[in-house]
Amino acid sequence: MTPMAPEDGPRFATIIYNPVKATRRELEALAMQYGDGYSEIHWEETTEEDPGYSQAQKAVAEGADVVVACGGDGTVRLVAAALAHTDTSLGIIPAGTGNLLARNIKLDPEFDKSMETALQGAERSIDVCYAKVDRPNADEETFPFVVMAGVGIDAQMIKNTDDDLKAKIGFLAYGVAIAKSLKGGDRIKLMRRIDRGRWRTARAHSVIVGNCGDLVNNIVLLPDAIPDDGKLDVVIMRPRGLFGWLHIFGQLAYQMVQKLFYTLRGRGAEVDGEDNNSKSLRYLQGKRIDVKFSHPEEFEVDGDPAGTVDGFSVTVDPAALRVRVPRR
Repeated sequence: MTPMAPEDGPRFATIIYNPVKATRRELEALAMQYGDGYSEIHWEETTEEDPGYSQAQKAVAEGADVVVACGGDGTVRLVAAALAHTDTSLGIIPAGTGNLLARNIKLDPEFDKSMETALQGAERSIDVCYAKVDRPNADEETFPFVVMAGVGIDAQMIKNTDDDLKAKIGFLAYGVAIAKSLKGGDRIKLMRRIDRGRWRTARAHSVIVGNCGDLVNNIVLLPDAIPDDGKLDVVIMRPRGLFGWLHIFGQLAYQMVQKLFYTLRGRGAEVDGEDNNSKSLRYLQGKRIDVKFSHPEEFEVDGDPAGTVDGFSVTVDPAALRVRVPRR
């Protein structure tokens, strides 16, 4: 979708920031530099008990034109959830480890450039996804997300990541966790269906559902994923032993090089996931996916652990969120 210019006229912004990731002083200096056209800027800190959702709701109630989320993927997810189906836009200052939504909408990782985009950038409407999970105790819970959710390598990686090590060396801390998460091959017994079609049985190591496809270091996990196409993209990993994992990593490397090639040629994403289907890696697409497991599995949403689940259903809400992106 072509980005739109924000409407002219007096505006005000709310900046929600994680004080562990950034200081108000440094953000105020940038807001002053790029805040032309704003009558006032409100400030809200996140806390462990209140990590961004209620602050964003308050900003919407006050009539903010844009809410800027400065933090990691968890902060961005909660602020985005509060802004869905409102006239308030989401601005992002990426201050986390993965910063996956920021990467997928091509935001500059530097604070000054991302603040400029958040306050003065164009607007783009993107999809919001909702994962309804079934708990082992029969409870249900729904999680909004904007990047990806699932079970297997991503959820186990998050569970196995040492927070102290993550604070010291950033994304490299995930390397150790990934190694622990590769065990088990196609250990998960499941049933799945797309768009309420026929149930199919399968075994897998990981099932990941995404709105965006790019990970850190230009890794392309979901090559067909576009955040404003109104579709969900799914990857099912089912390696059998070391050679299965080598095939998967080789395929991901190929997709990364393929996308880089098209980018350098000035063309859009032309990596077709369905063309890359194999025994170890299966790509699917639809507007809804339902999955049931034979045993409880760890679940994650946008990099945050979401507990154990017996199954989940993911749906997509097209063009539900307005987000600030760089002007062309």
